[in-house]
Parts: sequence; structure tokens; C-alpha cells
Amino acid sequence: MLEHEIELEIPFHDVDVMHVAWHGHYVKYLEIARCALLESIHYNCDEMERTGYVWPVIELNIRYAKPLRFKQKIRILAKMVEWENRLKISYTLFDSKSGQRLTKAYTVQVAVDAENGEMLFASPQILFDKLGATQ
Repeated sequence: MLEHEIELEIPFHDVDVMHVAWHGHYVKYLEIARCALLESIHYNCDEMERTGYVWPVIELNIRYAKPLRFKQKIRILAKMVEWENRLKISYTLFDSKSGQRLTKAYTVQVAVDAENGEMLFASPQILFDKLGATQ
């Protein structure tokens, strides 16, 4: 299973008057982790497009267990858990200092042919090549 971890600090502009990160900003944090994971296999958005595919997110699930607070340093562990027919990435957010789990989430993406806009029912070979896997 491919995984990648990043660390972020919760900025002031993402929090409310109680110094808690607004729930909508979590999607941004997941996106940063997802991009870092895909960059680690050299299959970022530019590379996807260059090879003729776009990968829209079609599903997002977030389980908010503990709030993220202003200036809190967090670690986000992104794991690619499915890739044969769709790209499913799971995320776990931890407090960097204590290691406490704060949030769990996942996203699902599908490959779409950039030229004709048709969704593929199996991931394209380029993804398997980037993963060093066989289809």
C-alpha cells in the first residue's frame, strides 16, 4: 500500500472565533496530502493531464473526531487503498505533538478520458506503471 505523510500548521485565516478550524478547510488539507502522495509517484495533476486523463473526485467522506486548532501542528497520513477501477485514498489526521488521531477521511476519484470526457471503468495502464504494479 502506497502512503505519504505531510505536516501542516493550522493558520489563523482557517479558524473561527473559538480558534477552531472551520470544517470546510479540512478538504483543503486533504487535497494538500493527496497531491503530495501523487507527486511521490510522479503522477501529479499535470502528469495526469499530459497522459490524457483527468481524475475528478466523485466521493468524499470526513469523520470529525477532534477539532483542529489555531497553530496546531498536524500530520496527515495519506494512503492509496484502491487503484484497480478507481482511486481511493484514505487519510488520517494526527496531532504532531501527542500523536492523537483527530480525523479520518477518504476520497474516491475515477479516471476520465480528457479527450472525449468518458469515464473509464478500469484505471488506465499509466497508473499501474507509476505504481510499479500490474493490471
